[in-house]
Amino acid sequence: MQPQAAGTRYEVEAVVFDMDGVLIDSRPVIEEAWRSVVRRHGRVLADPEIEEYVHGRTGDQTVRLIFPHHSDAERKAIWAEVDTVEEEAPYRAVPGADRLATRLRQAGVPVGLATSSWTRKIDNALGGIGLLDVFRVRVTRDDVERGKPHPDPYLSACRGLGVRPQRTLVFEDSVSGVRSAVAAGAVCVGIGGIGEGRALVEAGAVVAVPDFTALVVGEVGGAGGAAGAAGTITLTDLDGLVTVALTVGPDGG
Repeated sequence: MQPQAAGTRYEVEAVVFDMDGVLIDSRPVIEEAWRSVVRRHGRVLADPEIEEYVHGRTGDQTVRLIFPHHSDAERKAIWAEVDTVEEEAPYRAVPGADRLATRLRQAGVPVGLATSSWTRKIDNALGGIGLLDVFRVRVTRDDVERGKPHPDPYLSACRGLGVRPQRTLVFEDSVSGVRSAVAAGAVCVGIGGIGEGRALVEAGAVVAVPDFTALVVGEVGGAGGAAGAAGTITLTDLDGLVTVALTVGPDGG
């Protein structure tokens, strides 16, 4: 993807968040869950295998890659062990994520969730950081036949919100997630450090930031200054490369 010119502006009217690595700092939990369960089954995962087999993949894909010679029933049992660890663990919010998601919801912006996680983990993780009731639409791994990097999760979320993908902002932290959002036609902002961020931009993100504290959130502006009128909330990265303008409806702000 070509670098963005300074001051590039996108106009959207809805936001969809991925969960793991975007709303919750789940990386340590996921890595330890897979390491510990796989170890119990006689296998040790090296760091490169964690990156290649675990992050940005569904559990079904991961267990097939790690245990290619096991039966479907054996793989399903191993995957269930990992799920149990993940859905019971405590999670912390990615810095600024809870504040931004709540702010958008309060402003009347349609907010959705599109994640490769599942209901019990979502309820535990988002409940723990106070975001359980923020999302109008939740798309989980069980709601689509084809997960990320296919566009289906984001297309489904946009349908649920009643917004065209081209008018939707997505926050993603994995290459497969960015590809899913971009394939759906959405504007995608990557969440990741310098190394990860570069890969996310190469995959199609318009910009990458380390976390949500690296976004400048503007107050409702434009006509939104008048009571009951529409306006915009702007999100701008600290380098000023990209600004995303979110339309706020008459009931927002």
